[in-house]
Amino acid sequence: MENKKKKLLLAGGGYADIPLIRAAKKLGYYVITSGNRPEELGHEYSDEYRLADFSDKEAIRKLAQELNVSAICACCNDFSALSCAYTAEKLGLPGHDSYDVAQVIHYKDRYRKFAAENGIATPRALGFSDKKEALSQVASLAFPVIVKPVDLTGGKGMSTVKTIEETDKALERAFSISRMKRVVVEEFIEGTRHGFSAFLVGGKVVFYFSDNEHYFLNPYMVSAASVPGLVPEAAKRQLCADAEKIASLLSLKDGIFHVQYILRAGEPVIIEICRRAPGDLYVRFVEIATGVDYASWIVKASAGLDCAGLTQAEPKGFFTRHCVMSAAAGRMEDVVFDQSIEKNIVEKFMWWKKGDVISDVLTAKCGIVFLRFSSSDEMLDKTERMQELIRVVTR
Repeated sequence: MENKKKKLLLAGGGYADIPLIRAAKKLGYYVITSGNRPEELGHEYSDEYRLADFSDKEAIRKLAQELNVSAICACCNDFSALSCAYTAEKLGLPGHDSYDVAQVIHYKDRYRKFAAENGIATPRALGFSDKKEALSQVASLAFPVIVKPVDLTGGKGMSTVKTIEETDKALERAFSISRMKRVVVEEFIEGTRHGFSAFLVGGKVVFYFSDNEHYFLNPYMVSAASVPGLVPEAAKRQLCADAEKIASLLSLKDGIFHVQYILRAGEPVIIEICRRAPGDLYVRFVEIATGVDYASWIVKASAGLDCAGLTQAEPKGFFTRHCVMSAAAGRMEDVVFDQSIEKNIVEKFMWWKKGDVISDVLTAKCGIVFLRFSSSDEMLDKTERMQELIRVVTR
């Protein structure tokens, strides 16, 4: 019997995409996941899996056309967001910004230029597609600087450089890893680091979620997030105003508007921006903390459905989402939970197996744990010590 359900293509299928896949199925879609790794955990939750690299916009367009989907949704990856915007534009699918706008949002050099031109707080930055040109111009920036590929997240290829002499090596690294062969060099900003996930309807922020970011061995990759965000109300108002200003200038479609920012002297400075679900089950974190089914709203917006019913909801307590990571390379033996943390655990999603090899401690994750605390002090104290309280044992 032929399947009469409307089809939704999710351009991805990793563990972080599971809430989106479940939400799409709950909304009545026949869900097809994609990507070039059949072993990804999300594919077990979809109706069908098709091999197609979500960073290849033409491959995703062809797949969407062949499947005759009525909706497309990005996974928790910028390349996927770009492929989905491209595909939606080519096939006339709803719920996505134009491909050009998606590039302004997701390519760091284009966003920095756009923000600077439109009076939105951003680090002073220069974009380059040539190393020689970069070396001749970086002296105009105030050191230290951060060198980044324009098209990667999670700290890949990034370096903090204190002197001009160190720049050559950092540029070489960033250029070599960038798919676009473009880098951005920006002035380093001191302050506390936070996330801000807003949802736009009709160009206005109808919901936002403010967090504190925590780091482990990798200074560029968030290992934990805690809420409520310990920032002034004025900073949240400014971020809402920035989101609405960007939405107006770029005619953004309804949906998620997620940023990472540095709070400098009480003022938020946006350092990263995207229009897709953040990784590491962040959408589940929002739901646990606020009760808002964030994944469903993201899928609805991506499918061009009405999102008028979403309203603001504050965290109902003190919560942390923690990525379980190892302090040492080796073979996985166990994950040990300290007795003092057991009572705080709300939910955990673990995928490690005994004998798994951890070679890169800066990126390898073994699972994600959601925790609830009785106070802000307990939340901050335990979150900062979480790598001791939830300890990975390797041999």
